[in-house]
Amino acid sequence: MGEDAETLSELTSLKWQNTTKQLITKIMPRKDIYHDTVKHALTKDGWTITHDQFSFKLGKKVLFADLGAERVISAEKKLRQIIVEVKSFIGRSQVNDLENALGQYILYRQGLNEANINRELYLAVTQSTFKNVFQIPLGGILLKNNIIQLMVFDEAKEVIVQWLPN
Repeated sequence: MGEDAETLSELTSLKWQNTTKQLITKIMPRKDIYHDTVKHALTKDGWTITHDQFSFKLGKKVLFADLGAERVISAEKKLRQIIVEVKSFIGRSQVNDLENALGQYILYRQGLNEANINRELYLAVTQSTFKNVFQIPLGGILLKNNIIQLMVFDEAKEVIVQWLPN
């Protein structure tokens, strides 16, 4: 009888752990196809990844940005902390992709401000997305008016090529 109780307890524990994993999987959004690429690029650039899925609450809702990172700025000996949201822009319409990315970016920016989280927010995009979306008037206006901050990366070399604004 003792062994049966132990086995039942173990099964209950495993079932609970499995249910918890399933819930977390359902709650957390899927990672963008360039998630790991950007993570490697940040690390190569001297950043320490602090969060692989940066979560924060806004009221009763939990929001998930892709990455949290930090590094010490040597000249100032000051800790710089950022949050990076990775976007692939591989949908049928780059306009639709931009609308969705911008909406998410603004929601996160406002949510971080409301939650008093003092980290800079960046949208990470490939060089080709930067060229095709943000170097034309459609996306360029967002940079010109300081609506959005970008981290442009080379997906093949897994390196950061540009931060905007500089």
